[in-house]
This record gives sequence, structure tokens and C-alpha cells, in this order.
Amino acid sequence: MESFKIEGGHQLKGRIQPQGAKNEALQILCAVLLSPEKITINNIPDIVDVNKLINLLKKLGVKIEKLAHGTYTFQADDLNLAYLESPDFKEDGKGLRGSIMIVGPLLARFGKGYIPKPGGDKIGRRRLDTHFEGLIKLGAKFRYSREEQFYGVEANTLKGTYMLLEEASVTGTANIVMAATLAKGTTTIYNAACEPYLQQLCKMLNRMGAKISGVGSNLLTIEGVEGLGGTSHTMLPDMIEIGSWIGLAAMTKSELTITNVSWDDLGIIPNVFRKLGITVERQGDDIHIPAHKDGYEIQSFIDGSILTISDAPWPGFTPDLLSIILVVATQARGSVLIHQKMFESRLFFVDKLIDMGAKIILCDPHRATVIGHDYKSTLKAMTMTSPDIRAGVALLIAALSAKGTSTIQNIEQIDRGYERIDERLRAIGAKIERV
Repeated sequence: MESFKIEGGHQLKGRIQPQGAKNEALQILCAVLLSPEKITINNIPDIVDVNKLINLLKKLGVKIEKLAHGTYTFQADDLNLAYLESPDFKEDGKGLRGSIMIVGPLLARFGKGYIPKPGGDKIGRRRLDTHFEGLIKLGAKFRYSREEQFYGVEANTLKGTYMLLEEASVTGTANIVMAATLAKGTTTIYNAACEPYLQQLCKMLNRMGAKISGVGSNLLTIEGVEGLGGTSHTMLPDMIEIGSWIGLAAMTKSELTITNVSWDDLGIIPNVFRKLGITVERQGDDIHIPAHKDGYEIQSFIDGSILTISDAPWPGFTPDLLSIILVVATQARGSVLIHQKMFESRLFFVDKLIDMGAKIILCDPHRATVIGHDYKSTLKAMTMTSPDIRAGVALLIAALSAKGTSTIQNIEQIDRGYERIDERLRAIGAKIERV
């Protein structure tokens, strides 16, 4: 297994372009199954999870052509539906959480959708109930094999209905929306997820001929249509990567420019970093982070109490960036409470930061208090293992700021979410190599 060898303590400088959004890509790629016509998608990130889904679609019979780096055409006009019940599919579908989103499109277009229990990050339980309860309300029959851990939904006809989701699940909302586009009648989804990536999916579907209103809100109305056509679509830059580079610049006292960030789709992300004392400047559609030579100071609440940063469904702060916030806080002036509400295992990399010299109190599986060093004591290099995608990059940022040479093992986790991260970091001066 490959590792990263990182010589920390160096200032970086330059411009870095964020990749296409991973979480958007998983939704958009599944949506190609809704139409027999050709669909062109741009800015697809070349990462493990996305490539796994592309390979799964290819085995399902989707005609795929790569036109350029990040640009592909997809045409699902002659699918091999027998693959869905094959041993190969039961194995292929396990390794990718996003594969669950093929179920809605297949159910809507072909009357059946199957999936093995998906894998993905070990960051806590992520229920599939929202997906299947929504599809059942549209008229599908649900079946589950406990022995094979294999899920299925089938329906002769889907019928529009009203539903109130128990949780604003992004992938659950995406699955239900895609199924509802071809249902008979009108579907109303309340407590729908409204993340920019879900908005992107809805806009793409509307260009294909769907009739979705309320895009950007938590109340979506979908008027079913007979069929959907082709389109072209360009994915947003990855907001999680953008936040990672903001944190990297602050931790290494580096001047960085993050280009083409689609500012209007970043929500409160820039302001959360500003609460840690980080200067985040808007330059057109770029973010400029000056070198924080005198450090950065965490704000308090207006009554003087300790700042708390917590995650929440959009437009709240994304849980994918809490690990970055936590690492950045280790060298700030002041203290902050990090409250990870949505997943119960995402703070379990904190022990590695403590071993590096960080002052962190892990209060429980959901909360950690960070007492910043103000650069008076740098983190020390060490050998560690990446537990998941986001924690892996947080540890990478910690290693780049630490004195000495660190090794990060299990970097396959990082490769699942970040495209050629070592090459791109070397281009701005990082001392990192893949071994």
C-alpha cells in the first residue's frame, strides 16, 4: 500500500485550482441513466470513487467516451439490466456509497432498481431509510435479502405524491427526485436537501426536460414527464477542497490563491474560517489567503463565551470540513469547541493530532475542545494512518505544518476524494512524495 512522505514546516506559494465536486459527480453520473440520449459532462474529478462509478455504469451497458481530461459523454440507450442481479454487480456496488443513487433512475425508467449494501467511509452510520421510504411512497415495492445484504425496489408505475422526509438527506433527496421526474402526476418533497450539488442536479434534469420547481429550497415540486432527453453539464468546483486549501494556507503561513471557486455557491464556508481569524479575500471568483505571519485569532461569541463551530444540513456548515477546522484551530490564538452533530465517528482521528502535540480535549464522540498553540509550539512529525477521506487530508495539512518528516499510510482513502493531491501540492512548493 502506498504512503505519503511529507517534509513539513515549509511555506507554500502560488495558485491552485479546485477539482470538480466529488459529491456532485456521484449524483450527476447516476442521472445519465434517466435518458437514452447522449449526455456530456464536464469537470469530472479523476478520483477513485468517481472512477469506480464510471466503471459500474460501463458494466451496466452505458456507452462512455472520454473527450478530454474531465470531459465525458454518456449514453444509456442499451443497458444490460441482467448485470444488476449478477455476482459481479453485488461485488462492484459494495465499494462505493454513491452507487445507491442508481436505484432511483433505474426504478423510474425500467421499473426495477437493485443495490448491494454500499460501503464508503467508516464515519458512522448513514441510514438508507430515506431513500427507500421515498421510493415506496412513489409506489415501489421493497425487498431485502439479509443474507446477501442486497436491496431491491420494483414498480410497474410510479405515481406522484406528497412526502415529508425524516432527514434532509442529500443522496436520499437526489434518488427520490430522479425517480419522481418520470412518475405520473406531481410529487412534492418537503424537508428536501438543498445543497448546491442537489441544485445542480435539479438544473441539469430541467434542461433534460424535467419539471422541477423550488430548486434551492427545502420544498421541491416535481411534475412527472414521459421521458428525458440529452444535455451538457459542467460541475461546480469542490467546496470541500476549497476549504481544505484555505486551512492549508493558514496552517503553513502561506500566501495562496484558490482560483475559480464559484463564490456564490460556498455559503457560510468563508465566514466560518474568518471566525478562526483567517483572512479570506474575494478577488473576482478567486479566494486569496495572505500569509498569516502573525498568526490568527479565534473570535468569541459576542457575550464573551467560547466559540462553537458545528455542522448542519445546508445552508449550515458542511460536516466534511469540520476535520479541517479542527486542525487549523490547533495553531490559532484562543480556543474553540468543535461539535460534530451528524456523524459519530468523525472525530476519532484526534488522538493522532494529540500525539503530534496538539492541545485537544475529546469530550465525547461528537465534541472536541481545541486550545490553540498560537505557533509557540509547532506540531511534531510522526507516522500515522488515514482513517477516512476528510480526516486523511486534515492529517496531511497537519503534517505539512509540522517540523520534521511525517508518513501518512493508507492514502488510498485520500485518493478516493482528491485528484493527484501530491502533484498539485508540489506545484505550490510542498515537500511531499508518494512512496
